[in-house]
Amino acid sequence: MDKNRTEGTKHEIKGAIKEVVGKVTGNKAKEAAGSVEKNIGAMQKDVGKAMDHARGESKKH
Repeated sequence: MDKNRTEGTKHEIKGAIKEVVGKVTGNKAKEAAGSVEKNIGAMQKDVGKAMDHARGESKKH
């Protein structure tokens, strides 16, 4: 498993928590920062999936 997948998942979870805390406390800055971190984590996880897929395809050939 590519490191980007695990790191991306960690950022997604951390961002989701920040986003919820921001909503609950009414802190729009924390909510926005959480949303950004969550989305960056999702992109990083997708990069990791693509890397895993590419490695898998190269091993087939």
